[in-house]
Amino acid sequence: MRALDLAIIAIFLVGTPILGILLGGKQKSSNDYFVGSRKVPWWAVTFSVVATETSTLTVLSVPTVAYLGNITYLQLAIGYLIGRVIVAFVLLPKYYAGNLVSAYGFLGKRFGGALQGTASVTFLVTRLLADGVRLFATAIPVKLVLDGLGLDVSYWVIIAAIALVAVIYTYFGGIRAVIWVDVVQMGIYVAGAIVAIFVLIGELPSGWFGQLADEGKFQLFEFGSDIITDQYAFVTAVVGGALFAMASHGADQLMVQRLLACKDVRDSQKAVIASGVVVFIQFAIFLLVGALLWSFYDGQSPEDMGLSNPDDLFASYIINELPAGLSGLLIAGILAAAMSTISSSLNSLSTSTIADLYERFTKKKIPDTVLLKQAKLWTLVWAVVFVVFASMFTSSDTPVVELGLSIASYTYGALLGAFFLGMLVKKARQLDALIAFVCTIAVSAVFVLGVEFTVDGEALPLAFPWYVPIGVVVTLVVGGLLSLRHRGPDPRTVEPAKEEEPV
Repeated sequence: MRALDLAIIAIFLVGTPILGILLGGKQKSSNDYFVGSRKVPWWAVTFSVVATETSTLTVLSVPTVAYLGNITYLQLAIGYLIGRVIVAFVLLPKYYAGNLVSAYGFLGKRFGGALQGTASVTFLVTRLLADGVRLFATAIPVKLVLDGLGLDVSYWVIIAAIALVAVIYTYFGGIRAVIWVDVVQMGIYVAGAIVAIFVLIGELPSGWFGQLADEGKFQLFEFGSDIITDQYAFVTAVVGGALFAMASHGADQLMVQRLLACKDVRDSQKAVIASGVVVFIQFAIFLLVGALLWSFYDGQSPEDMGLSNPDDLFASYIINELPAGLSGLLIAGILAAAMSTISSSLNSLSTSTIADLYERFTKKKIPDTVLLKQAKLWTLVWAVVFVVFASMFTSSDTPVVELGLSIASYTYGALLGAFFLGMLVKKARQLDALIAFVCTIAVSAVFVLGVEFTVDGEALPLAFPWYVPIGVVVTLVVGGLLSLRHRGPDPRTVEPAKEEEPV
């Protein structure tokens, strides 16, 4: 890393919070802080949604998928798009009809505060685990850069610095600052990837495209593999990806909060559907990077290249091969991907804490000025928790990393299942939903941690795209059976009769 690279990174770290504060403006109410008074353009929300779901792991790992295999990963993106279309027309209208700032407010209105609180706590734990791990993962390439400069900086210092930058503009600017900075940050990491593509193409020998095609690097569909254990089998990727997207963008406060910042449900629908298209394009860009890296390194295995982890491939290329300035841009892009995820998590964690838990436990009308102060306070609290949690890791090889990355898959099944139970089973009461929710978490954990299937003599775990479908089915079956105890629909689902107007 050269002085120009370090200057670019420094400018990014200093400029990001300043930009966020300027774009966010002054927060005058809790509604302003939580959903930007529903005045954010839909296209900005689109890019914010994509930036939020793009972590450092995405930027570094997706190229590795193509390097070691092909582009069948894009089948998941097809499923993601289908799932978002369903979210747009099934779930978003209900959120806007209830004038909600939290997705779990729907569960509160349908079943009661106990399930709303349970869903919120599940979301909080999921975000803490998954995004805390992502924050640690971001520190890994940064530490490699600093080590190369002879600077011995511990992981926790790097983690704290990244979190500090993100929390500054999140605290002062609320969701509006988070969204607009997401737009800028997405531009940075996508631009970096595109630049890397052009640099790689310029360094490859003639005939590289035919070589990659002959090696099957551009294979998109996978129809012949086992659908139970292969996450890239067509049915698994599309069906599982669709349900995963329905959960992540319809039942996860992290994404729903961005969609609720649009002025109306129509704009919100455009934002979530367009995000599916953008994600497909983005995945294609990073997969192309991986295929080009395969040609650049002549198909060497990561072990032969001296890499302890295959996901270090792109990071190694950035640090060792790119010319001055471009390395800094790509490292800034990696930091941007991390900050967009962390800042979004901080804001959504704060919102869920206040809307789903704080207001429920106080059981009294709270002045809006107090809500706004509490929202900002909880933004700081969650930032500290993130730093402490992420700093507990000492190695990227720890099994907890894998658990942190997969936990969303099996909690999503319970969350999405609860929404479906509320919409489809009118007889279901809150206790039915709570029991079904707990059963789903337990069953999903068994599949994630203990169940294996024998394929061609090899014991393999269930492909992760099936976690959400299994969770939804368990919730509906258990909740549906329990609802048979009741003679009529839940009173909460019965609309009061309209009084006849006098003639």
